[in-house]
Amino acid sequence: MKGFVLEVCADSVESALAAEKGGATRIELCQNLIIGGTTPSPCMFRELRRHSNIPVHVLIRPRFGDFCYSEYEFSEMLEEIRMFRDLGAEGVVIGVLLPDGSLDVERIRLLKDAAGDMSVTLHRAFDVCADPFEAMEQAVQLGIHTILTSGQKDRCTEGADLLAELQERSRGRICILAGSGIDARAVQTLYPRTGIMAYHMSGKVTRNSPMVYRKAEVHMGLPSFSEYELFGTEESLVREVRDLLEGYAAASLTERG
Repeated sequence: MKGFVLEVCADSVESALAAEKGGATRIELCQNLIIGGTTPSPCMFRELRRHSNIPVHVLIRPRFGDFCYSEYEFSEMLEEIRMFRDLGAEGVVIGVLLPDGSLDVERIRLLKDAAGDMSVTLHRAFDVCADPFEAMEQAVQLGIHTILTSGQKDRCTEGADLLAELQERSRGRICILAGSGIDARAVQTLYPRTGIMAYHMSGKVTRNSPMVYRKAEVHMGLPSFSEYELFGTEESLVREVRDLLEGYAAASLTERG
């Protein structure tokens, strides 16, 4: 038994396979990580399945920005969950907020019902909610399996105090999955302070595009994003975290024995 979770968010098949080689226990599959991630295409999911059987949790997020969704967006989310359930995804990653910053419990319940027996993670909508402790209890009552959180800070190490309190209050009823800025150094900081053994990382590095001819004055999106810088998961960064978690898990078993 591993005794830990190492989830890697990947927005390409190449990144997902690199994460698997590095020792990830599962993938959060998405697109557009540069804007925080959006729902991936079914074609990407099927292509990953052709090359790997690693467990995949699919991000369900129709757009960039906040988590207060229109009826059209919510309808899309329901259909996407049903589609990925039929395709064989092991889990979905969801979150919906009300304008006052509380969880939209009714809509989340509908999304969870659509997921059937898939694992359900409440994503970092949790990190911009008004009351994290109320939200955690609501998530428990909804039967959600995991909360992905940075402790309501930009980086997980800055949110260590809240992460520790969430881990203590959860009492094993829900998995607290620490994310945002996870690397080996962050885990070495967080684990002694929080006892958390579930981590979410991208392990991404910037790689130069193979394009030789470049039209620098033309942009396909925001001018601040270069078309010639590509982001992808680095296997060795995932392996560093995997090795740490294996060591912590082994030490914990020895202490209990």
